[in-house]
Amino acid sequence: MSTDPALSLDQDQPVDPADETVAVVRGVPVTEFPRDLYIPPDALEVFLETFEGPLDLLLYLIKKQNLQILDIPIAEITRQYIEYVELMKELHLELAAEYLVMAAMLAEIKSRMLLPRPKGVDEDEEQDPRADLIRRLLEYERYKQGAEALDEMPRVGRDIFPAKIPAPERPVVKLTPTIDLNDLISAFSEILQRAEMYSHHHVQREVLSVRERMSNVLSALEERQFTMFSELFTPEEGRMGVVVSFLAVLELVKESLVELIQNEPYGQIYVRVPSKETVAHGP
Repeated sequence: MSTDPALSLDQDQPVDPADETVAVVRGVPVTEFPRDLYIPPDALEVFLETFEGPLDLLLYLIKKQNLQILDIPIAEITRQYIEYVELMKELHLELAAEYLVMAAMLAEIKSRMLLPRPKGVDEDEEQDPRADLIRRLLEYERYKQGAEALDEMPRVGRDIFPAKIPAPERPVVKLTPTIDLNDLISAFSEILQRAEMYSHHHVQREVLSVRERMSNVLSALEERQFTMFSELFTPEEGRMGVVVSFLAVLELVKESLVELIQNEPYGQIYVRVPSKETVAHGP
């Protein structure tokens, strides 16, 4: 029986170790390990910092194996916990202190569960050595879930950014209110009430002239730039004198010889002689 020389040649040829694929990285086969591969001692630092304490590590081990907190297999959990503690002792001595306390507690609980029960003690009356640890784990789990729920809420500066737009500057123009006849009548009624206090019977009527009172008002206004409207009246003259003074002011306003000023609505009314520019441009 003849043998194919090519087949026999392939069977006898040794396999080149370079052709063996060690791994495939992004679709490219890798045939050998990198000779300059170096893993620093702090490479696991990020993994260790994910646990915030021994209770957090215990809770992680329990959740990883889908175990119930109320029924912890203390032997297996203690073994896994000790492995993590040994790794942490090699990398971070300052982090191992509080974890060692928990390791000692787990070892104590494990030893107490292995000891035989005293005779005559009912199982229901004997306290579970894991009771204190279970209570602490349940309490820590509630606080952790509450913290995670708070962290998921929108936070100003992280999820919400308040918008701030400066308001444009606008010049403030103060408008002086317009004095109408109702304002004059209201001010005059107050003066008239004060004049009633000085009213008395006259045996002889005194002749009062509106024109003469207009001259008196102009003379009083020349001494001061602004004069209060109420200061132009003399309540002691009685109702007749106050009415004549009011008519004199109305005539002066009508002839544009005086003008009325008010700083704010329903404020005090002032009387002044208009300036030359106001007279030239008209009211």
